[in-house]
Amino acid sequence: MALINKIREKSGWAVGFIAIGLGVFVVGGDLLAPNSRLMGGSDTTIGEVAGEDIDYTEFDQVFQQIKANYENQSGRSATETELAMIREQAWNNLVFKIALQKEYDRLGIEVTEEELFDMVQGENIHPSVRQAFTNPQTGEFDRSQIVQYLQNLDQMDPQARPMWTNFEQGLVEDRVQSKYMNMLTKSVYITAAEAKNYHSSQNATASIKALFVPYGSIPDSAVQVSDAQLKDYFERHKDAYKVEEGRSIEFVTIPVSASAEDSTYYQQEFSTLKEQFAAADNDSAFVNMNSDASFDGSYQPVSELPEQLRSSLPLEEGKVYGPYTSNGTVGLFKVIDAKEGESSVARASHILIKPDADTPEAKAAALAKAKDVLAQIQNGADFAMMAAQHGTDGTAAVGGDLGWFGEGRMVPAFEKAIFGASSTGLLPNPVETEFGYHIIKITAPKTNQTYKLAAVQRAVEASETTRGLAYGVADELSGTSGNLSGFRENVEKNGTLVKEEAANIGKNNVMVNNLQNARELVRWAYAKDRSVGDVSPVFEINDTYVVAALTGKREKGYAKIEDIKDELTAAVRNELKAKQIAEKLKGGNGTLEAIASSYGPAATVRTADDVTFAGGSITGLGFEPVAVGKAFGLKPGARTAPFEGQNGVLMVELVQVNKAPETEDFTEVKQQLVNMRTGRNQSNAYEAIKEKADVKDNRVKFF
Repeated sequence: MALINKIREKSGWAVGFIAIGLGVFVVGGDLLAPNSRLMGGSDTTIGEVAGEDIDYTEFDQVFQQIKANYENQSGRSATETELAMIREQAWNNLVFKIALQKEYDRLGIEVTEEELFDMVQGENIHPSVRQAFTNPQTGEFDRSQIVQYLQNLDQMDPQARPMWTNFEQGLVEDRVQSKYMNMLTKSVYITAAEAKNYHSSQNATASIKALFVPYGSIPDSAVQVSDAQLKDYFERHKDAYKVEEGRSIEFVTIPVSASAEDSTYYQQEFSTLKEQFAAADNDSAFVNMNSDASFDGSYQPVSELPEQLRSSLPLEEGKVYGPYTSNGTVGLFKVIDAKEGESSVARASHILIKPDADTPEAKAAALAKAKDVLAQIQNGADFAMMAAQHGTDGTAAVGGDLGWFGEGRMVPAFEKAIFGASSTGLLPNPVETEFGYHIIKITAPKTNQTYKLAAVQRAVEASETTRGLAYGVADELSGTSGNLSGFRENVEKNGTLVKEEAANIGKNNVMVNNLQNARELVRWAYAKDRSVGDVSPVFEINDTYVVAALTGKREKGYAKIEDIKDELTAAVRNELKAKQIAEKLKGGNGTLEAIASSYGPAATVRTADDVTFAGGSITGLGFEPVAVGKAFGLKPGARTAPFEGQNGVLMVELVQVNKAPETEDFTEVKQQLVNMRTGRNQSNAYEAIKEKADVKDNRVKFF
């Protein structure tokens, strides 16, 4: 059994689909139990891949194994968000396992019994087997150990043999996948000409001049776009508008947060607790009985105390401080003990005046400015305002406040000045460091005092009355809104509710806008009998009540023109503007500067050096791959006709080309291209196989 556990720990999802095999091998029959939510229903099909149904139980086996692996590694239970990610991984594993197996069968890729023996006991041991049966004393693989293990399988637990069989199947799947990947890799060949061209595209540079007229120079109102033009553009660029299934909703949120009455209740309760806490003999027991957080008992430096406690320094032993409310939590703090710690902490603010240059003159000017600012503060100017006005580091935005810090955190001269001060207040002279001159105000002088506290803290939660009032608002909205129109009218009539929109939510989304863990809302939107205009029941999501109305359905395929009309209109409008601008530019003569001057102030000429073909960008104009490609196709001194670019119309003139450094050895370049193309081929193959498999995803019916 120890070896079984070792295999479970070592093999994992290292390569291929071994984790799927291990799903049964490690956990065994426990994963085969039916899911209670589903056994009463007639349809347990969670999806279909290449004509093959995936049953919920099959999916759950893979999901539970990945979940167990994740929780073993993280040492905690998975959150709802993490569970959604694990479900996605389990689904993708199954999709590719089934779809790829169809491809393997078509190509005749298989693993023979001889190969399997070689992977387990022969000369070419599989990495997962090698890891599981490596002798911990010698660090060497021990073949005799696995032989002994296999010989004793019949004497082990009855589950041992089927588990091992499943594990071996995982090894087979991994080897089959490796063969397929190797086949794709071997299909990649890079010629010398390709390597040379790639080397040139990466290293050759061009100096160019570009005349640019932005589309925005023509007002949108001056260009009319017809429905026929929209349709024509859509048909020409149809592949750019492929979409997945989506649902659109409008929704309102009613947060369940503590009311003023709830806060008052907590304050009153804690006032009573304060008296009991002060009289308690066993502080740790009192904390554990009355606080959300258990008793700590460690000594805390001043820098780690709650801000309200620091305002009462020095603290008295035996005294109870509070109640204090901060970030939705109310707390009482009893000082059990106080002692000096090993290191000191202090708090200060500063204003850094940096020299403009590393010269005596610049330093003298910075020092003079620092002295002037210091004098103004000494004469009554507000330190924080002067920091915001004159500070030159990140603390200027917070009035120069550095917060609490310990010794060893700052540069020596700065630290010496602060930890050498014995009282609060402004230091009389600027302090010089390698960063410049610092005007320093001691907020709290150094202290090495630490305190042992007993803290009773509770989150201020909404009462049932408050929760009921919030639910009442949501329930009334849901119950009185018969359709989308009624929903909108009721939201407007309420006056305090804010309506949000979420467009084209994917069927497996976990979030809806900023709403996390919103799966039930998504499932509602995707219900089989759901119609546009339907209003939802009340959902409780993260202490928030949510009511939604379905505003649209989008099916997988191509977007509808009416759904993307604004996007299409902008694209067509730019095309029409480009024709107008190009036609006007064609009439210009002379240099690019002359043509730009003749066109008008909207036309500018930019010069860019070190432009590379592979980069596709022009300094000052951004990503303009067509312009770069056209430039490298010119001879020095030649220029293009006006053409449509990303953000406007361009004319490009090639000034000079600096050829790539000469090289005779393109071995590294070829290998780089092989790696790039291999990765692309594998990715493209997976996507093609997945598309051909005609995947039907019905997970939304189950979770």
